[in-house]
Amino acid sequence: MNFWEGKKIRLRSIEPEDYDFFYRWNLETETQMQLDRIWFPSSIERQKKWAEKKSVEHRADDQHFLVIETLDEKPIGSINANQTNRIHGSFKYGIAVHASARRKGYASDALNIFLNYYFNELRYNKVNATVYEFNVASIKLHEKLQFTREGRLRQTIYSNGQFWDELIFGMTKDEFNLL
Repeated sequence: MNFWEGKKIRLRSIEPEDYDFFYRWNLETETQMQLDRIWFPSSIERQKKWAEKKSVEHRADDQHFLVIETLDEKPIGSINANQTNRIHGSFKYGIAVHASARRKGYASDALNIFLNYYFNELRYNKVNATVYEFNVASIKLHEKLQFTREGRLRQTIYSNGQFWDELIFGMTKDEFNLL
């Protein structure tokens, strides 16, 4: 048994050789737009240094970055915790899955493992996720996982020539453990 392995995926630390996956993925415009914006192109060398740095980074603040890979060890995405606050027991996360791996249950599997760890191992009580209103797949994912839509920040994201709202989804530890 591996705590970090689900029915369809495994979560693991980033390795230096993952640079190529992330370099090529960062060239995918659709993913960039779903995450936040179209980025300037990066060099392979810069991506190598980023992956090397991430692979040895120790985070004492629970803000971890993990690779999502299939059970046959093919990287397909990433998940990370951010804005962690141990005092208040809350955190936010981000998840992204490569276009070729979407709508196959990988994100749900990754989130279940990730949230189980933060809620039941690290003792966090609340998670929030920000989803852009144009990211219909992410909205459906959070609704399917029974997150509560807790709010809307109007016109805070500019993408593809217009302003969009941010939707705030949340879940408590008790809600997660009832699923």
